[in-house]
Amino acid sequence: MSQGGWGAIALAAALSATSARGASEPPLAAVTLVGPTEMVFSAKRDACDGDDVPDAPARAFRDAEGGIVMFGLHTKNRALRGRDFAALKIDCQPTMPSGGDAEPASYDDASWIAATWSEDGRSVQALVHHEYQANTHPGRCSRKEYLACWYNTVVAASSRDGGRSFERGAPPVVVAAAPFRQEVGQGRHRGFFNPSNIFGQGRQRFFLSSTTGWAGQDGGACLFRTDQPADPSSWRAFDGKDFVLRFGDPYRNGAGVKPCRTIWPFPAPVGSVTRHRPTGAWIAVFQASASGDLFPEPGFYSTSSRDLLRWDKPRLLLAGKTLYDDPCTSGGRLISYPSLVDPEAEGRNFDDVGVSADLYYATLKVEGCQITSDRDLLRRRVAIQVWP
Repeated sequence: MSQGGWGAIALAAALSATSARGASEPPLAAVTLVGPTEMVFSAKRDACDGDDVPDAPARAFRDAEGGIVMFGLHTKNRALRGRDFAALKIDCQPTMPSGGDAEPASYDDASWIAATWSEDGRSVQALVHHEYQANTHPGRCSRKEYLACWYNTVVAASSRDGGRSFERGAPPVVVAAAPFRQEVGQGRHRGFFNPSNIFGQGRQRFFLSSTTGWAGQDGGACLFRTDQPADPSSWRAFDGKDFVLRFGDPYRNGAGVKPCRTIWPFPAPVGSVTRHRPTGAWIAVFQASASGDLFPEPGFYSTSSRDLLRWDKPRLLLAGKTLYDDPCTSGGRLISYPSLVDPEAEGRNFDDVGVSADLYYATLKVEGCQITSDRDLLRRRVAIQVWP
């Protein structure tokens, strides 16, 4: 989420996912671009209004009639819909407009539907990336800068009409929050943010969420699990031994928790995680700025795992300056928000891939040093190989 989301911020430098190391060599899988670029959505051409820009990784599910519903736009959370992926068009009805509420305990300031899960195509559970932008509410922040006042939580929403409208509780269920309120620690970005897609194995459902950390908590990506996705209060984070940590609402229970274990090698939010159908291996894609030997170039990277805890060394998938790079050096265009979606997926929620899939991502035009709303959602075919 940029300009009110992931932003033109040096976020990757602030995160250090140093835990759960143990990369396997050689890499377990290779994801390779093999197809031309296809336009899925152009903000200048297709938007209903100025709020419709690609601003999150693409998330899709099949509705009860077999059509495709995809999220990944801005804070009115409009969906793309179509009989198949080739026919996706924007639906101008907002599914969950953001309220701009100045009360942080309401969790209704700026919200993005960041992940969805549906068992039947009618009832849909969503993970919402929520930003309390305290700099926009007088008296709520000691600073004036956006990032210094940014307080993030992952909250729950649900739909009973196939994703045409989403509701949050009053108050919403908090899935992941730092164990302190928004006024604590101002001066830097705080909280949990940018959940990956929800992905499943058997009865279990998972997602990864990033955090910049706090005293006792490393920054990085933490893994969450539940076997009851319809009950958002059931999500628990991994502490290094088991999924036992509940990062609940600091405005209502106020209890601190032990730190979650961050998962190497993710330096920032994870774009998507999918299961390779032929082998059961997990494949993640994400973006990174250039950093040492692990990320020699800025761009999109892939990594793979057998158990979601030990991942192999990332491999460059698509080179290019990302939202984690200085826009002044972008050359006029950035790339961001990668996710893998296989149109032939067996699961309703497109959390599995075969020998090929589509890489969905956004390009963002930069004018001078300013990221603009001139953005496109693109896709490119990739080939996937997993070694025994």
